[in-house]
Amino acid sequence: QVQLVESGGGLVQPGGSLRLSCAASGIIFSIKTMGWYRQAPGKQRESVARITSGGGANYADSVKGRFTISLDNAKNTVYLQMNSLKPEDTAVYHCNLEMWAAGLNAYWGQGTQVTVSS
Repeated sequence: QVQLVESGGGLVQPGGSLRLSCAASGIIFSIKTMGWYRQAPGKQRESVARITSGGGANYADSVKGRFTISLDNAKNTVYLQMNSLKPEDTAVYHCNLEMWAAGLNAYWGQGTQVTVSS
C-alpha cells in the first residue's frame, strides 16, 4: 500500500511564505508525476502544480511566479514552496502521486490546511 503524508501547512499573513512537503512511503514503483491540488470551501479541487520524475513542472496560471514545485526522487518527496501568498490561496492542499504499477494508479494524501489572513 502507498501512503502520502503532507506537512508544512499553517496560518500566514498575506505576502508571507510556506513550504509544503509530501513524503510517499510503502511500495513505490515507477513514479509518473507528483503534484499538489487544493480545494477551497465551496469550490472544486484544482491542480496547483505537478512535476514529473524527470523534473518537468507545470503550474496553474494563478500561482505562476509565486510557487515552485520540486521533487526529491531518492526520498520520494515532493515540495511546494509558496511565496507572496494571497488570501485566495487559502485552501486545503492535497498531495497526489501517479505511479506505474500494473497500470497507472493515483494516490492522495489527507491534505494540509493553508490559511492566508491578516
